[in-house]
Amino acid sequence: MNYSYYPGCTLKTKAKELDRYARSSAEKLGLHLEELEDWQCCGAVYPQAEDEIATKLSAVRALAQAKEKGGKLVTLCSACHHVIKRVNLDMQNNEYIRTRVNNYIAPDAPYAGETQVLHYLELLRDELGFEQLKKSVVNPLKGRKIAAYYGCMLLRPAEEMGMDDPENPKILEDFLRALGAEPVLYPYRNECCGGYIALEDKGQARQNVDKILHSASLAGAEAVITACPLCLYNLAQNAGKERLPVLYFTELLAEALGVKEEA
Repeated sequence: MNYSYYPGCTLKTKAKELDRYARSSAEKLGLHLEELEDWQCCGAVYPQAEDEIATKLSAVRALAQAKEKGGKLVTLCSACHHVIKRVNLDMQNNEYIRTRVNNYIAPDAPYAGETQVLHYLELLRDELGFEQLKKSVVNPLKGRKIAAYYGCMLLRPAEEMGMDDPENPKILEDFLRALGAEPVLYPYRNECCGGYIALEDKGQARQNVDKILHSASLAGAEAVITACPLCLYNLAQNAGKERLPVLYFTELLAEALGVKEEA
């Protein structure tokens, strides 16, 4: 199965492991990710002002290119997925935005939100299937107690992201079960880590991180996984008293599929 793939800026720099393990695992599973040509930064933050058009253009260019290559675009970084998914919905549902964006980039071939945006986790759950993933595991992670950390952007706003229940998500826990690991449930798995305020108020970010890691530790977790580069950085760098290994979910995936060393 072939899919267009948008890696995003951070996966080319600070989060290379997230990208590298995702690519090697996808190939092992028969999921071929074709990186979009000449993609640009998504903007990292979804613009709230309706008349803010320019910052949405790069996302739409990626979406339009994916439309021409089959109509399915896989994303991996939580921030990129958040921005691209919401901009795509704007192009589907908001005529004001759609008209002005197309006036900039494609007046002769307008884009109207035809591309399906899939997070890598949705690719595994909805396109491949966790049961099929389970059959592909060669190194089951038996006895490993892993806490999933969702963060803010992967699930919210729920009606727009449409991935899972924002208050009681299970996609990462089901992913862990497919790998043979034991998912650890804890109260702060979908609370903000404070990543966006870390520079302005490091103390508050550290409080948030300690609550999350302490909660996971009390529940018996030996490690935490996430899909968000900013969350991983914040959980690792701003941890105070509580410290747990923090990994990208794709690293465990590559380990379970036996391709980690190749990556």
